[in-house]
Amino acid sequence: MNRGEARRRTALGAAVLISSAAVALALPGTAQAAGSACPGREVRKQPFATGAVHVYRQGDYVCAVTTPDHPGRKQPMSVSVQARGSRPVTDKGSYSYLAGPVTVHAGHRCVRVSASVGAGSFHGGWILC
Repeated sequence: MNRGEARRRTALGAAVLISSAAVALALPGTAQAAGSACPGREVRKQPFATGAVHVYRQGDYVCAVTTPDHPGRKQPMSVSVQARGSRPVTDKGSYSYLAGPVTVHAGHRCVRVSASVGAGSFHGGWILC
């Protein structure tokens, strides 16, 4: 890896870390639009009985959030994203508007996403291969 590539990777990693920290500090467990929680463009939206999981991609990174069908009251929610060959990254708790964001470095690997809101859940297969 040359020096320029190392700088770009370091800058991208720092940007992801800073944006994740800003979201966590600014809105812990409060309302935020799903579109602004993850960087990049939305590549998948998977609705399920009680909500939806939104998947975003920016470069080698994949990010996911879960949104409920009926936001505004605290309820158990979770979101998990896993790059093939790595451990899943999960956010689980009682939220009113959004679970996540969770981000993984996927590179060119497939990812698997799962989510839940209350009693409803989604467990997907490998995507973005």
